[in-house]
Amino acid sequence: MGWIALAPNTPQISDEKSLYIPHESSFKDVVDSLKSQNLLDRMWSFRVLAHATGWDQQIKAGHYVFSSPQSNLQLLQTLRKGLQTTVVLRIPEGSRKNRVADVAATNMAFEREDFLAALRDTTLAESLDTDTLHLFSYMLPETYHFYWLTDARDVVARIKREFDAFYERELSTDANARNMTPLEVLSLAAIVEWETNLDSEKNTIAGVYLNRLRKNWPLQADPTIQFALIELEGNARRLFFRDYRIQHPYNTYLYQGLPPGPITNPSPVTLRATAAAEDHTYMFFVASPNGGHTFNTDLRGHHRDAAKWRRYMAERRRQRSSDMP
Repeated sequence: MGWIALAPNTPQISDEKSLYIPHESSFKDVVDSLKSQNLLDRMWSFRVLAHATGWDQQIKAGHYVFSSPQSNLQLLQTLRKGLQTTVVLRIPEGSRKNRVADVAATNMAFEREDFLAALRDTTLAESLDTDTLHLFSYMLPETYHFYWLTDARDVVARIKREFDAFYERELSTDANARNMTPLEVLSLAAIVEWETNLDSEKNTIAGVYLNRLRKNWPLQADPTIQFALIELEGNARRLFFRDYRIQHPYNTYLYQGLPPGPITNPSPVTLRATAAAEDHTYMFFVASPNGGHTFNTDLRGHHRDAAKWRRYMAERRRQRSSDMP
């Protein structure tokens, strides 16, 4: 029996191999999974030791990683003690709920609908000092480590608490200096997230929107129109002049102030830039043919640069049309 327990019973492992054991798995299921992952040379000897020790009834569900040749004893000790390895969950930034749910379901044992249901859970949201309208925006884009079988509600709760700690540690001082609440920082940062990919101009754009808020101007933020269209039509698309007149609570061309809630989950970089928004006198900005945006303090300059951008885009469309076969 000694060699059955102690002799190596896995092929030479040159890389890490993962084993996933769902809840309610039978011992046969476990053996089949080990074999399919090429983690067993001799199934019969593994079965003999497992049955002889009674450990076939003690195997814990979860995710396990093996990185060197294993004996039957080593395999069974790991599985019966539940010595699991965490999985990595990377929350994407500037995303929509469905995409984040898809990412979470890819790495975790739950389904995408479980994650979406957690975001809709009013009791969970209240326990986290928020509501279901705003809970998703607290899904801080970072890399997390969870046990594979962690419940979706526990995942959402952990990420929300990570956001709270991040806010207190890195944002609260700057936000308090500008008399901004955490939700105001989130709502504004979510708009900035969709306005630009350039980190260097994010605090300038945040400053423009704060200037508009101080003067009681409508924000006139295109990302909020895009959000409204996604809500109404299901997908993002190019904006047309008619879209700025759609009746929707997130239309910041029609309604003053910040939208009812954040439109996405902003990145840490964008959150920092928004909390530390630049102090300036700019009131307008428009995309620039040179990349990024051009900023103006007056409407005349803004109209000039907007016309330049429209001419640039029209030329690009003409060029694409002429290149078509």
